Amino acid sequence: MNAIEVSGLVKRFGDRTVVDHVSMTVAEGEISGFLGPNGSGKTTTIRVMCGLLTPDEGEGKVLGYDIRRDSRRIRHEVGYMTQRFSFYEDLSIEENLTFVARLYGLSPARSFVRDTLADLGLTERRQQLAGQLSGGWKQRLALAACVMHKPKLLLLDEPTAGVDPKARREFWDEIHARAAGGMTVLVSTHYMDEAERCHRIHYISHGQVLASGAVDDVVTEAALTTFVLEGKDLAQVMDRLIGAPGVDQVAPFGTTLHVVGRDAAALSATVERLATDGITVRPGKTSLEDVFIQLMGTSKEEKV
Repeated sequence: MNAIEVSGLVKRFGDRTVVDHVSMTVAEGEISGFLGPNGSGKTTTIRVMCGLLTPDEGEGKVLGYDIRRDSRRIRHEVGYMTQRFSFYEDLSIEENLTFVARLYGLSPARSFVRDTLADLGLTERRQQLAGQLSGGWKQRLALAACVMHKPKLLLLDEPTAGVDPKARREFWDEIHARAAGGMTVLVSTHYMDEAERCHRIHYISHGQVLASGAVDDVVTEAALTTFVLEGKDLAQVMDRLIGAPGVDQVAPFGTTLHVVGRDAAALSATVERLATDGITVRPGKTSLEDVFIQLMGTSKEEKV
């Protein structure tokens, strides 16, 4: 079964279409990544799905509830973690969670708060003011508030922005543990390593979903060719490659250049012309980041 199943979603603000006929599904127990540049419509789409916004067009169900008729039911079954830390900084962790428990009508509130503190490893810090927490602990508090009412679906909007790598890894370990227990997760992210930890991904740009599927499938379907160049004077080589036939992307990686393009024959001919005694060329593996950049470029070209 699908936890999310929406079709043709449209959301406009004035004459601006922010969500443009979005259709997607997320299976129960799946961790689904939502990728796209800033302003691509990710946040608005998530808010439509969790019942905070009503779509102008389209239909769908979230956890079996109609997104138009049952928005209140959806909001009570979903945990939504926003981009910004939205708790009272002059209240303690425990006080913030008690406030959230009462908002959800959880009774006895003290019991739910106690169990959630223990579940997220916050018990020893329960008296600490939220405003004094580091980014990683603020993230943990936000997640605690999202899961305290035991939702079936988590919607996470760039939850690890500004968090150090260790805290990010711990957060993802927590998400995978909850998915293993049956919880469904839709998470928007800009980090490619995080996207690769998702079961499936959806790429959105200018309000439209351009690609969906397992990471390996999305990379394969992009049909990009990648070469790695090593040698001397790579800065000059890079200048020669930019705009050359078959070259869509050139990026330095340490002491190498990664060259990516859609036209394999033209790209191969271009890089082989640069292969001299000082430059070596070898096939490279196309990454999800290469696909992400390519889709960004393609969507800009189509928009012009």
